[in-house]
Formats: sequence, structure tokens, C-alpha cells
Amino acid sequence: MKHQLLLSAASLALVLAAAPAFAAETATPATANTEVDAVIVIGQGQSRQVQTLKDDSISLEAAGTSPLKAIDKLPGVTFQSADAFGAYEWSARISIRGFNQNQLGFTLDGVPLGDMSYGNHNGLHISRAITNENIGRIDLAQGAGALGVASTSNLGGTLQFFSRAPSQDFGGQLNVTGGSDQMHRVFGRVDSGAIDALGGLRGYASVATQKTDKWKGGSEQKQFQYDLKAVLPVGQGELTAFYNGSQRREQDYQDLSFSLIKRLGRDWDNVQPNWGLAVAAARAYQTNTALPAPYTTVDDAYYAGAGIRDDQLYGLGLKMPLTDKIKLDATAYGHTNEGQGLWYTPYVASPGFGTAGSTAAPLSIRTTEYDISRSGLTAGLTIDLGAHELTGGFWTEKNDMNQARRFYAETAAAPSRNSLQFQENPFFTQWQYRFETETLTGYVSDTWTINDALKVNFGFKAMKVTNNVQRIAGNPLAGEIESENSFLPQVGVVYKVMPDLEFFGGYTENMAAYVSAATSGPFASQNQAAVDYIAKTLNPETSKTIELGARYRTDRFQGVAALYHVTFEDRLLAASTAAPILGLPAVLSNVGGVETSGVELAGEYKLTDNWSLYGAYTYNQSEYQDDVLNGSGVVVARTAGKEVVNTPKNIFKGEVKF
Repeated sequence: MKHQLLLSAASLALVLAAAPAFAAETATPATANTEVDAVIVIGQGQSRQVQTLKDDSISLEAAGTSPLKAIDKLPGVTFQSADAFGAYEWSARISIRGFNQNQLGFTLDGVPLGDMSYGNHNGLHISRAITNENIGRIDLAQGAGALGVASTSNLGGTLQFFSRAPSQDFGGQLNVTGGSDQMHRVFGRVDSGAIDALGGLRGYASVATQKTDKWKGGSEQKQFQYDLKAVLPVGQGELTAFYNGSQRREQDYQDLSFSLIKRLGRDWDNVQPNWGLAVAAARAYQTNTALPAPYTTVDDAYYAGAGIRDDQLYGLGLKMPLTDKIKLDATAYGHTNEGQGLWYTPYVASPGFGTAGSTAAPLSIRTTEYDISRSGLTAGLTIDLGAHELTGGFWTEKNDMNQARRFYAETAAAPSRNSLQFQENPFFTQWQYRFETETLTGYVSDTWTINDALKVNFGFKAMKVTNNVQRIAGNPLAGEIESENSFLPQVGVVYKVMPDLEFFGGYTENMAAYVSAATSGPFASQNQAAVDYIAKTLNPETSKTIELGARYRTDRFQGVAALYHVTFEDRLLAASTAAPILGLPAVLSNVGGVETSGVELAGEYKLTDNWSLYGAYTYNQSEYQDDVLNGSGVVVARTAGKEVVNTPKNIFKGEVKF
């Protein structure tokens, strides 16, 4: 069995960056006696493994760096990307304790971001939801998020992002960044400060623009963002409004297999701007003649690929004490998205190719197009009954998503379209479907402080998600499928042995809802009989997580150690039958389970008032429990007992902070 070792670059060099904060999910103000100018805070009293990365640490990353890359320093986290900033969305991948990105939960100020996958059907990536400089805090729960987190995908951990509050004082911020590959970025923010004439209203507006050439291959990647936020004091509470927008244009890097790297090198990429080579390869495929060098298959490289996304995310939140014992926290939100993911495909020629006198190219542009409109409401109450603190709430969302596969013509002599613009006037729509997803979750919990040393919590979450599909073009497809579970428990305990030392433990069950899309999930087959069969036989994925750990803190040292075991059941696998660019449907089925066990260690030692050392180590063992079988029970992949892919077994991280 091959043992993988991932060594963080931070452990090989002295990095002037802040270490993470071990904190509760609800941030508490730092105090002069306990925080000692550090951005590390061990949040005592949590029955789960939870850390917080504060804005002090986030801001030390280069401007424009993905917040996902910033949390890579935390235990249990693995982040990968094809660019230096971790901002290229197609390649950016985060995994936690063996769970992939689409098996985690993500929110921004309580607003759900969906599973944050590239072809997201129910949300958007954090890099489009808010400008990096406006993120004030990131809370990571590696194993089990809080019951109130608005997510239907968090089999594993949760990442909760929180925006910076508008300043009480008038002021501004300007960041200018430049680098190699013509990289440049400008961020500007203006804070109004508290306006007494408007009841203490304060707000900010920010704009960011970023652009860089690819570090290999042709073309560029760029993004324009704007964020608006206002806070109005209302009695002892506050009313918050926000509106964030993003326009993202990314030219893709070619996906590389080990065989491609071995044959063509790691600098191999799509061939843009060499239009002649792309046309020659496509013509060879269309006419069944020899491919030009260095191609051995037409999938070695395409002319180009790109991702185009326009998003608007907005909401209105209210935090208000209803009495001295009852607090309300509610947010209404909306999100719209228009997007295209495109490739220059040699498999489909433009109309007229091969006809005498035609200018048509032997290739065309193939798109997957997205149109999302969703709205929802999250609300929660906290009731203080002395020894008992009761919490309860709900989340409801309605999501309309249109998805289509279309083809656009090109000319043989030279490209006639800009791949970083929305394509118009298709010559063929292969399929188009409308998906409606209705989500309703609710939760209740009780935290019982038995005495000064012992605290226990118990609660559960209920969830129902209904996915509906309607055909607009393509294969006939209609119907709905539900994911439902009325009892997903969470129980935990915290025991404080002494002021500096506490032990914690917890158990959590979670379920992931089905995906509403034509390219993933139960509808990806685009076959009515298959969907009908799946609706009757398929089970949603579930997980059961156990955590045990200890936290220790003195004036100079603070650290955490955690053991965990996760049982992941009814794993879903969509098996494709051809190269992805062909767009042939995948067949979804339950293929067994995964068992994961591991240990996480992290700590900071304060050398002096100005210097400190931070280190983290994770050991993770994730194994498939079953072979993959086809519908007839025949083994098609012997995976039982093998390590889960993209899951490093050992992860070391370290930083020096000044």
C-alpha cells in the first residue's frame, strides 16, 4: 500500500504569517489578559474540533489569494490549485479528513453557498461570493458543523465565512498588487463610519479588479468584484444589508494525467493561440487521418477552455434580543447566477465543414450553461434558561436552475469568437432542463451546564430536500426525487479537568441531499427509466462522526489534540462511459462505504512577546470498504481495502510568526 506524504511549504521555510485560531463558532472579543496580541485563541467549551482563522491571519496572505488557501494551515485540511493564488476555480480543491469539497458545507454570514463545486447547482464559490479583503473570520469544523449551519452537503466538515463589519470611523483602504505573468490587482474600500444623523448607520463599499496571464499556455484570467454592506443599530440589536457582485472570466489550463506529463511534460497546455494546430487536429479527427505532432489522441489538448460566471448575492439580516433571555438571528437572502463553461471540441464540426467553399471549422465551441435564481430564509432562536441554553431554528430555500448544453460555430481561417465572453446564437442545443429544488431543514438543541467543570449538549436536525426536473430540450425527462431524514442527532460533552486543560467528545450524524443537475446527481443519466429506477432504489449518502480530544493552554503554549473516526455509507459514484468532453451521461449508483480514522495535533508556542512558533500534524487513514459493482453484481473496480484517492495520510504544517 502506497503511503502518501504531503509536506506543507510552510514547514520548509520561515513564513511570516499568522497561525490559526482555535475558537468557538461564535467569535468572542479578544481580551488583553488571555490573547496577548496573538491571533490564536483556543475556544474552550466546544464539544467538537473547531478552529477560527481571524482577519489578522487572512490579511497576511498576498492580496487576491483564495481564502481556501489561507485555511490550508489548519489541521486536517488539504488544498490544491493550478495557480499561485489558489484562485483558479476549476482547479481549486479542498478536502478535509478524506471528504471532498462537494461533501462539505459552506456559508457566508449564514447564507448557504451550496456545495461549492465548479458546476454548482445551488450556490457559488466563496471567491465569487465576497472579495477576499472583506472576509473577517473563517470558522472551520473538521468533523461536524453546528446543527444550524445551512447546508445539505456537509457529510464532513463545515466552513463558515464571516464578512468584516463596517468601521465605526470614516476611512478607506487601498491595496495594489503586481507580479509576474502580467499579474495586477487593485482593491479599494471606503467606510462611511457611523452616521449619527441616520441613527448610527454605517457601511462600506468596495471594488476589486484582478487580471493575470496564465503561467503557461495562452490568454488570461480576470475578475471584477464589488461589495456593499450596511449596518443599522436597532435597539440592542442590528439590521444588516449586503449586496455582493462578481464577474469572473477564466481561461482554463488543460487537465493533465500522469501519462500526459510523462510524455509531454508538466508545461503542456491547451494550444491557444495556435489556431492552426487546433484546426489541424480537429480536421484529422473529422476525416480519420493522422493527427499532427505531438498529438497521439485528439484529447491531448484542445484549442482552449474557459469558465464565465456572473453572480449577485444579496440579503437582509436581523440580530435582536427579544427579551433578556431570548435572542433572534434571521437572514433573508437571494442569489442569481449566469454562467458558461466552454471548450473548443474537435468532436463536433461547425455546420458546413467539408462542403466545397465553406469557411466552417472542423471544430466548434461546446458550452454547459447555468442560470440560477434562488431565495431563502434562515432563522434561529437562543433561549437562556440558566443551566440550560436552548437553540432552535430552520432554513428554507427555493432554487430554480436552468442548465443547457449548446454548440456554437467557428471559422477555419481564424477564431471568430472570444472565449472569455458569453457565447450567443448556437447552432445546436443538445439538451436543456429546468430544475426546481425545495429545501427545508430544522434543528433543536440543548446545552446543559451541569457544573463549572462539566457541560453536555444534545440536539438533532431534520432535513427534507425535493428535487424536480422538467425537460425543455433533449431526451424526455420529468419527475422528482426526495432526500429526507427527520432525525440526525448530535451529542457532545466537555469536561474541564483544570483551568488550563479540558477534554471534549462528540457524535454526529449527517446526510447529503441529491444534486439537481443534468451533469451530476440522479438526473445526469438524462434517461427517464434510469431516473425512475433511481428514485425507488437509490439512498442518499450519510456519515457518522465520532471525535475525542483535549485542549491545553498556558501563558506561552496553547494546543489541541483530537482523535476521530468517520463511517461514510451509501457512497454515490457516477460512472462516465467516455471522455468528459463528449458529454455522455453518467450512471449514478450506491457503491458502498468508506471508513476513516485519524489524529490531529496543533499548537502554538510563544517564544517572546513578538515571536511564536506554530505547527500542525494530521494522520488520516481513509479506506474504501467495498468493491464497485455494476447493476448485475459484477465487480467493475476492486476498491475494497484501498486508500481513498486525494487523501494524504500524513500532513505536516509549520509557521514562524513575528
